[in-house]
Amino acid sequence: MSDPELRRRLYRVMVLARACDDRVAALKAQGEIAGSAFLGRGQEAFSGAAGLCLRPGDVFAPAIRDQAARLAFGETPLDVMRVVLGRRTGWMRGRDGNIHRGDWSRGILPFISHLGAMAAPVAGVLLARRLGGRLGDTVGAIAIGEGGMNTGALHEALVVIGVERLPVVLLVADNCYAYSTPRERSYACRDLAERAAGYGFAAQRCDGTDADDCLRACQAAFAAARRGSGPQMVVADLLRLAGHGTHDDASYVPAELRSRYGDCLPLFERTLIREGVLSAEEAERTRAQCRAEVEAALQQARSEPAADAATDEWRVYSESDLLNLRWRR
Repeated sequence: MSDPELRRRLYRVMVLARACDDRVAALKAQGEIAGSAFLGRGQEAFSGAAGLCLRPGDVFAPAIRDQAARLAFGETPLDVMRVVLGRRTGWMRGRDGNIHRGDWSRGILPFISHLGAMAAPVAGVLLARRLGGRLGDTVGAIAIGEGGMNTGALHEALVVIGVERLPVVLLVADNCYAYSTPRERSYACRDLAERAAGYGFAAQRCDGTDADDCLRACQAAFAAARRGSGPQMVVADLLRLAGHGTHDDASYVPAELRSRYGDCLPLFERTLIREGVLSAEEAERTRAQCRAEVEAALQQARSEPAADAATDEWRVYSESDLLNLRWRR
């Protein structure tokens, strides 16, 4: 069992991520967000546990449902709101929609696609650091879903990662559906952890609805990668509790399947209260504080200027920025 303080930190990250997602969903419904909005409801335990295992100097390629990991690794609700509202002050300066955000200075790679495209950039960063003698105990984390596990881009990158024995942790959220395609139509093996050996990865499995089990598996995988034991894979069994995006009502998910998976957030809260790690009053206070933090971030972002394509500098990063990345140290 992880230490109580770490469990409380994970709980707060999960609550804050849910509060962010709930507010983003409301903003999308009100017409304040352009494009689609993707929510991580039901995946906060796995995502947050992984984010808490990241350290300054690591490299992280999140997927579309990894708000919890982003927050654990240093993103703030204000960062979120600036980007989703297209503010000039945001990481992407009002471009690239509401999920293609990243901050090179913090080691969060700007998002290309959740369908396997981010594994190769992470491998490239780690190889560059190794060649430059700057790798140290850096870990590169890549988040993916079971659908993305079937893409050619991911396969090619995992081959390189395995051959080079790079310190990578592949975080696989097997959330039952790749958009509307059920997992039994996505892969024929018993579970995706069976693929690990073929790439030269070690594998961990966890119950994605159990935050403590997610912490256990992620801590073991990150520790192994840091000590030079080669690439690691962590596969979490869970169900996303929303559609693929806010445009999708997930009516294709049968009631029987929904009944088999719980919501990781209230499950963890009840466990912490039952074990005396958290009181009911502390839990309510945390929820209220997180909602207030997200609302304050929204109001701040609303007060800031929107992007102006006619006058703004379109480059998010200058050449000097790219040559002097703080996260490369």
